[in-house]
Amino acid sequence: MTKVERIESIGNAAEAMIDYVENKHTHLTDSVLPIAADAYSDPEQWQREIDVIFKKLPLMLAFTAELKEPGSYKAMEAVGMPILITRDKKGEVHAFLNVCSHRGAPVAEDGRGSCSRFVCPYHAWTYGLDGKLLAVAEKELFGDVDKSKRALRELPCEEHAGMIFVCLDPDGSIDIDEYFQGALGDYEDMDFANWTFLGSHEIHGANWKIAYDGYLEGYHFAALHPDTVHPRTPSNRMHFDFFGPHMRIGFPHHAIAENLSKVPREEWGTQENNGFDFVRILFPNVSCFIAPEITQIAQLFPGPTPDKNRTVLNYLRREPYKDDEDRETTEGFITFFRDVTYQEDYLMGDAIQKGVETGAHEELVFGRNEVGNQHFHKWLNWYLAEDPDAPKPVS
Repeated sequence: MTKVERIESIGNAAEAMIDYVENKHTHLTDSVLPIAADAYSDPEQWQREIDVIFKKLPLMLAFTAELKEPGSYKAMEAVGMPILITRDKKGEVHAFLNVCSHRGAPVAEDGRGSCSRFVCPYHAWTYGLDGKLLAVAEKELFGDVDKSKRALRELPCEEHAGMIFVCLDPDGSIDIDEYFQGALGDYEDMDFANWTFLGSHEIHGANWKIAYDGYLEGYHFAALHPDTVHPRTPSNRMHFDFFGPHMRIGFPHHAIAENLSKVPREEWGTQENNGFDFVRILFPNVSCFIAPEITQIAQLFPGPTPDKNRTVLNYLRREPYKDDEDRETTEGFITFFRDVTYQEDYLMGDAIQKGVETGAHEELVFGRNEVGNQHFHKWLNWYLAEDPDAPKPVS
């Protein structure tokens, strides 16, 4: 899909959303979708989700904006695995298991920074930004070591559209075009690679799918967000565009018709945040909301047990802070977005977790209006089945 076609697609979505608001209906599937309630608590399914999905599929683990300069790095954890992402002296991005080949210690502490090499804090073995073992401390006393065979264990890694994707399986692979099916085109159009990273917050909640379900629909806006989201965005009015397992969800504002009436129809595809917003979903665990004030990108990971998740809320915008006043104002928006996400959505998720674990109902159900949730769970189950000959879900 070209940039012109993407703009036209957004314009068509805007036209559909005007209709939803004016005529009080929304994008619908053909039928409701029941799912087993224990999908949110079953230890075997939780482990399979980690093994089959999180450790096999490309995960967005960093932004270009976090590692702009040669020598920059990010160390983090993903589903219990220590990960190190670097940009070498040539500007190329790499990803490794953050595990020294001597005795298994991490070679970098969690966080972001810049350096020319990594020195293991346990015995001072030294590695380059490309993962190669450069030096063994007191090698003459240690014994023979073939440094070429003792590099950090590299992971498949690709940088595209301002994001860095990693496969946690060292023997895996990443095919950006095949997997994302055009879902990254919007980020290319926005020149996302040149945005500014402003920081992140970590929050915790219920099973990762309970938390993720909340990002996939606006059916709950009036009930759960009466004073925060609903004054701007009507409840249960959503439009969906799909890119394989990924999606773009349109949420109209109450004033969408009024706002877009002032703009020629052929320009509606350039009017994001002027009458409507999008949440962009990258399967299996990323939700991106670009607001005029700030962009929040959530990365959801299964927690240490089936009933827990760890979510990293990242904040970016097009330009760096202008001055101290701008910083203070923007940090206020960051706090607002974080607090709404945690205090309203995630605390409700904790209550849902308790509910599903009671066994009160064998099944839960997604309505015809909960299109995004149905799409996500169909694709989740397709991957868990591990049958490449099975038809892929169609929404």
